[in-house]
Amino acid sequence: MDFPGCASVRRANGTAFRLRETEFNSSSDLDDNLLLLLEEWSLTPSGTNTKMFLISPVVCLVAGVLIIPTILFVIFSRFKIRQETRYMLLGNALLSDLIYLLFYTLSAALNAAHLHLPKEACVLLLFLLAAAYCGGLFTAVAIVLDTYIAVLFPLRYIAILPPSRAKKLLVLLWMCSAAFPGIFFLVLWTTHSFVPCVLEMCSVPVILILTLNRTDAVKLCFWLSTTVIILCLTVIFCCYAILYFKTKHSGIWGSICSRASVTFVMHNTVLFFYFFPLLALFVESFLCVNVFIRLQTGILVSLTVCNVLMILPKVLFPFLYGLRYREISASLKSMVRRKQLRPVPPVPPPS
Repeated sequence: MDFPGCASVRRANGTAFRLRETEFNSSSDLDDNLLLLLEEWSLTPSGTNTKMFLISPVVCLVAGVLIIPTILFVIFSRFKIRQETRYMLLGNALLSDLIYLLFYTLSAALNAAHLHLPKEACVLLLFLLAAAYCGGLFTAVAIVLDTYIAVLFPLRYIAILPPSRAKKLLVLLWMCSAAFPGIFFLVLWTTHSFVPCVLEMCSVPVILILTLNRTDAVKLCFWLSTTVIILCLTVIFCCYAILYFKTKHSGIWGSICSRASVTFVMHNTVLFFYFFPLLALFVESFLCVNVFIRLQTGILVSLTVCNVLMILPKVLFPFLYGLRYREISASLKSMVRRKQLRPVPPVPPPS
């Protein structure tokens, strides 16, 4: 794999980082300076010592692989459970999270091992990551809307969201999850906003830092993405606010330890971890690109957000959300109990 721009940068002197960062802050030749700064980031000790950021994705992947497939098996192996809309949405969210954990850990491991992917493979990997993350994000909003309809319209709930309509909703969610990042990637590709060295590294945090806000078209996609996230947060906040004011006199909020209060806190904790890292990442990328913070600081912050804060909800979701469903927890307990009570074959008598 030959990247002439990257090869010429590798011959640059890594000790001139501060000087070139100053040039980056004042020069109009953005692409050349991005190539220089990117390579010098990988040459400095702080750039090469990023393997510690691999710990969080690996630990979260192990935890996710242990619990998410088990819950998915319970949902899809029982006909009664998989016919309910809330369990379909839960299974879809867990599947999206598992896909994201697998591909992001793969990307982080390849980057930590300094193994470079072809440009097309890197773009495909980034697209799958974006689609999986959008799938989890949109499904989280759909779960809140499902709860809203189930609580406020219990008698009409089955008519509003029957299993057949819920399946169509899942297809629509995946179509939106693929179309939303697809448009963004198409804009990046047609405007040549991907820097070759960035695609060679295929590091999500670095790409977010060095790609956003490079052209007017990318800026438009950037602000559209921010608008969609804020819109999703607004929908979630409005649904929960209406639910609270409609049900505050029903007695379910009587105690801070009531099931409704605990569930409300857990749901909001998971949703906070879903949306806050994205907003923090957008703000940090905006500050870095507009030279309010140094590039090296921006990449470190971006690594922390991507490898820790954006990974955490993928593991918290099945524990704080999925296991609180009585049917799922009861099915898991029965599976464990059945395994423990498995009869032992009698020992044959001595001949």
